[in-house]
Amino acid sequence: MTRLAGIDIPSDKRVEIALTYIYGIGRKTSQQILNALEISFHAKSKELTAEQVNQIQKYITDKLKIEGDLRREINSHIQRLVSISCYRGIRHREGLPVRGQKSRNKGGKRREKRRKRAN
Repeated sequence: MTRLAGIDIPSDKRVEIALTYIYGIGRKTSQQILNALEISFHAKSKELTAEQVNQIQKYITDKLKIEGDLRREINSHIQRLVSISCYRGIRHREGLPVRGQKSRNKGGKRREKRRKRAN
C-alpha cells in the first residue's frame, strides 16, 4: 500500500480512484491532480514510481486542504452559524435537516437523533 497524506491508498486500484480515499479529494480533483502531473489515469497505484508518489504528495500538500484541516474548517463554519443563531445554525443545533428538506413526515434520520438527545 502506498501512503499519501497520512492515508494508506489501495495498491490494486487505479490511481484516479485510489486518490479518492483521501478525505477532500473526489474524482474530479484526482483527475486534475493527475492531469497537472501528467500521470496516466489508468495506471495502478502500485505501478507508481517513488518520484511520482512524491510529486502527488507535494501537489496535495501545496495546493489542497485535506483530511484534518478540511474537517476543522468545515466544523468552524458550522460553529459560526450556530453562534450567530441564523436559520441554518439553529437547524444544525436542533439536529434537523438544514437544506430546506421537509421535516413533517420525512427527515427521519435527523429527527430520530433529535428525539434520542431529548431524553
